Amino acid sequence: MKLTPPKAITFWVAVVVGLLGLLGGIGVLGALSAYAFWLAFAAFALLALGLVVKGL
Repeated sequence: MKLTPPKAITFWVAVVVGLLGLLGGIGVLGALSAYAFWLAFAAFALLALGLVVKGL
């Protein structure tokens, strides 16, 4: 399997989504607390897809 680095925009979108999940998980953003796990999961999945799919 050949991995390629994700584009900068993919990386930063994943970082922002991951931070929203983290802040929701620790209770800083109460509105996102119900979705904290899924936001963190989506951020990780986006980074993984960015490694596997060339040009993403």
